[in-house]
Amino acid sequence: MKEARYFYVPDAGRQTELPPDECTHAVRVLRLTTGDELFLMDGVGNYYRAQVTSASSHSCGYEILETLPQQRQWQGHVHLAIAPTKMMDRMEWMTEKITEIGIDELSFLDCQFSERRIVKLPRLEKIVVSAVKQSHKAWMPALREMSSFNSFIRQPRAGRKYIAHCYDEIPRTYLFDELRNPLDSEDATVLIGPEGDFSIDEVRQAVAAGYTSVHLGQSRLRTETAGLSAVMMMQLSKSKL
Repeated sequence: MKEARYFYVPDAGRQTELPPDECTHAVRVLRLTTGDELFLMDGVGNYYRAQVTSASSHSCGYEILETLPQQRQWQGHVHLAIAPTKMMDRMEWMTEKITEIGIDELSFLDCQFSERRIVKLPRLEKIVVSAVKQSHKAWMPALREMSSFNSFIRQPRAGRKYIAHCYDEIPRTYLFDELRNPLDSEDATVLIGPEGDFSIDEVRQAVAAGYTSVHLGQSRLRTETAGLSAVMMMQLSKSKL
């Protein structure tokens, strides 16, 4: 039995051809031909079982054989907001892994101690698409442009909000304990600071804006590891499995 092949096609139910990048992969890499079966993902909760109707070096047509609505694997809205690292390859690695684990939204923060002030989303978007296909996720997570820390915490957000930091002088609780309370179906947003942590003033501002002060355990984690850990904790607390 052939392995199922998945392709990301926004609005797949209304299209008849694979997008250019997916066409190249289907025809030139996998060498699909007329009559071959494939699965399409629209990024908003549906799979489609489809069949190739035409294949050339520049186009790959398909027809839908069956629509397969999917059930969400977790409750609520999982949102990570993180200050990107100076070395972007570490953020790329984290983005791939948290997409595979499962996340709804990824935002980037410009903080007082940030070493990177610009994030180019196109490459990250390609990484997210690849990870979604690899992990067979039915929903495509949203990537947000960089925003200032102050602007971000002032924006209204549904559900529960947390800021993870390393300051002993500000009382903190363990994030996973917070997430395991009976309200675990709520949306959750977790803030992770830059490699030098948030400034203590930023932490106090976030707490004043309604964010709960938390830690991620006894180990001191790199920024990208902290982001991955936070998403893992949100998933473990919200999984329907």
